[in-house]
Amino acid sequence: MVERISQEKEEENERRSMKKLLLILNSILLAIGTCGGPLVMRLYFIHGGNRVWLSSFLETSAFPIILIPLTISHIHNRYNNPNGPNTFVSMKSPLFFASAVIGILTGLDDYLYACGIKRLPVSTSSLIQSSHLAFTAVFAFLVVKHKFTAYSVNSIVLLTLGSVVLALNSKGGDRLVGESSKEYVIGFVMILASAALYGFVLPLMELVYKKSKQVISYSLVMEIQLVMCFFATLFCVVGMFIDNDFKVIPREAREFKLGETKYYVVLVWSAIMWQFFFLGVIGVIFCSSSLLSGVIIAAFLPITEVLAVIVYKESFQAEKGVALALSLWGFVSYFYDEIKEARKTKSRETELPQSHHSIA
Repeated sequence: MVERISQEKEEENERRSMKKLLLILNSILLAIGTCGGPLVMRLYFIHGGNRVWLSSFLETSAFPIILIPLTISHIHNRYNNPNGPNTFVSMKSPLFFASAVIGILTGLDDYLYACGIKRLPVSTSSLIQSSHLAFTAVFAFLVVKHKFTAYSVNSIVLLTLGSVVLALNSKGGDRLVGESSKEYVIGFVMILASAALYGFVLPLMELVYKKSKQVISYSLVMEIQLVMCFFATLFCVVGMFIDNDFKVIPREAREFKLGETKYYVVLVWSAIMWQFFFLGVIGVIFCSSSLLSGVIIAAFLPITEVLAVIVYKESFQAEKGVALALSLWGFVSYFYDEIKEARKTKSRETELPQSHHSIA
C-alpha cells in the first residue's frame, strides 16, 4: 500500500515538473511573440505596406509550423506507449467545432488589431494590452469562475496602470504623417474592440478545456491551436479575396521602401512571430490559466516599448519608465501569489497521503 502511494506520488511529481517545463517554454514563446509581433507588423506599415487583411492573415498563417512539435509529440507518445492508439489526430468532433468557432473569432480579432496597428503608434497600441488584461480578468471571472486574491487584483491594477500611462503618453506628434483625427479615432476604436474580443476569447479557450469530454494533453492542445489558426487564416483569406490583396501584393512589394526581397522577409517573420504568440497563449492557458496569459502579455509591453526605442528611434520619456516599473511590479505580485497557492496545494497533497497511511 505504501509503495503504491509512493509510486503515485512520484508520477504526480513528474507530471508537475513536465507541466512547469511546458509553462516556462510557452511563456518564452508568448513573450517573444508579444514583443516581436507588433514591432514587425508596424515595420510593414511604416515602410509602405498598406494591406490590413494581409496583415491579419499573417497573424495565423504560419500554423503549419505546429506540425513539427505535434509530430515530435506523437513519436514520443508512441515510443513511451507502443500499445496505445496509433492515430495522429485525437481530436473529436465537438472539440473540433468549438475550436473552429474560436478560430473564426480570432480571425475577426486579427482584423480589428491590424486596423488599429496601421493607424496608431506603438506607444498608443499599448492601450490594447491594458484593456485586454481588464477584459480578460472580467471574462475569466464570468466564464470560468476564476477566483481573485489580493495579489492577483493588485497585479492587474498595476499592469493596467502601466499600460494606461503609456497610452496617455500618446500625443498628436505621435501620429503618422498626414493622418487625420478621424483615422486616429478609428484606429483607437478598432484596437479597443480587438482587446475586448480577445479578452473574451482567452477564457473561452479555457472553458473549452474544462468542458471537453476528452483528456486534454499537450498534443491535443496543439491540435486545437492548429484548427483555430486554420479557420482564422481562412477567415482572413476570404477578406483578402474581397479586398483584392492577392493582385496588389506584387506591386506593393516592388514599391516597398526596404526593397522587394525584404518585403517578403518582413511578411515571413511577421507570420512566425505571431505563431509564437498564439502557440504560447494556448500553452500557458493549458498549463495555468487564461488570466496568467493576459498578465504575461501585459508584463512584456514595456519590453516592446524599449525595443521600439532601439529599433524605431522613438523617444523614451519619463512616462515609459514609470510604466516599466509598474508592469514589473505587477508581474512579481502575480507570481508571488502563484507561488503561495502552489505551496498551499503541495502542503495539502503532502498531508493527504499521511492521513491515508494512518487509516490503513
